[in-house]
Amino acid sequence: AKGGPTKSGHRTPAVIVNVPVDGTDEATVRANAWMFQQVLATGVHGVLLCHADTPGAVRAFVEAVRFPAYGGRRGVHGNSTAARIWGITADQYGEKADAWPLNPNGELLLGLKLEDKYALENAEANTKIPGVAFAEWGPGDMAFSLGVKSGPGSVNAPQMQAARSKVLAATKAQKIFFLNSVNDDNVVDMIKEGVMIGAANEKAAEAGRKFTKRTMPW
Repeated sequence: AKGGPTKSGHRTPAVIVNVPVDGTDEATVRANAWMFQQVLATGVHGVLLCHADTPGAVRAFVEAVRFPAYGGRRGVHGNSTAARIWGITADQYGEKADAWPLNPNGELLLGLKLEDKYALENAEANTKIPGVAFAEWGPGDMAFSLGVKSGPGSVNAPQMQAARSKVLAATKAQKIFFLNSVNDDNVVDMIKEGVMIGAANEKAAEAGRKFTKRTMPW
């Protein structure tokens, strides 16, 4: 795919990155906070915390990606590079590179992968941490964690459906977005259910944009 500019007028598409840090606990996230900062220095627009198991881990994650002016711990390293990719000055980047929707003017998206039984137990508490924009339930790892045999039908197992429902309910309660894979056959139903970020192919994306009456060019 082309790296930009996009038909919507943006310099690049939104890039959201999985960082190889598990949110096992607060200490683990703090010890690996440099990874989030290194990734952000490349100019990405969002970061996902894998296996976001505890509220302490999520809180440390949010702090790691925010600048001190906003109560975070992110340093100045790489800001000029990221600013060039965003097409703005370093000062403007310092204002815009913050967690949305906690900061209404922020343009970083922070997500959680609530993808195992530990994260599931804390789904409500984890999604309450200010600064989180979306969460997903990670059906592959969730099945593995719950002892459900993997395969095309694994998502239909009762415990899997219960897990998905719990994560979806947690996102709705906090008015943040729920991420789920979609296809061109189910994208409309998924949107009606509450899926607001869809991992999709081009055909499904096209159908979803038309259903939601998107006005921004794509």
